[in-house]
Amino acid sequence: MTSSDQSPSHDVFVYGSFQEPAVVNLILECSPVMVSAQLHGYHVYRLKGRLHACISPSENGLINGKILTGLTDSQLENLDMIEGSEYVRKTVEVVLTDTSEKKQVETYIWANKDDPNLYGEWDFEEWKRLHMEKFIEASTKFMEWKKNPDGRSREEFEKFVFDDPPAAA
Repeated sequence: MTSSDQSPSHDVFVYGSFQEPAVVNLILECSPVMVSAQLHGYHVYRLKGRLHACISPSENGLINGKILTGLTDSQLENLDMIEGSEYVRKTVEVVLTDTSEKKQVETYIWANKDDPNLYGEWDFEEWKRLHMEKFIEASTKFMEWKKNPDGRSREEFEKFVFDDPPAAA
C-alpha cells in the first residue's frame, strides 16, 4: 500500500481527562502513543458542576498535557463526538517536553470563552482521585450509545459528565 492510499493521521493535544490512559483507551478503542508537551497562551479551567476540564486563550497561560499521536479519522471522530459542540477543534503549536521541538497539532478549545462557569485551575491528580471512576463510567455509556443509539440522543448522555446532574426542568 502506498502512502497515498492511507488516510492522514492526526496528532491531538489533550490536557484534561484524556491524559488518563484508561479514558483514552476506552474512547479510541486502542492505546495510542502519548508524548508530553506544553501549550503556551492557554489556561486549563474547571467548569462549575462538570467532571471535565476545558481550555481558553490566556496571554500568560501554560498547559502541560499529552499529544495523542497517529490517530485515525475514526478515532478523531470519537473525540469529536464525546467533546460535542461545546468545544471547537483547532490547530495549535505545542512544544515537546523532551526535545523542545515545536509541533502543529489539534486540540479542543471551549467554544464560549466568556462562559461564567469557567473558574480556577483544573487539577489532573485531584480529578483522578475524585472523578475518574465516574468519568470512565460515563465514557463507557457514551461509547455503548455510539455503537447502538437505539433512538436515544447524545444529550441523554451529557448528564453523565456533570458532577451533580442538573435537575430536570
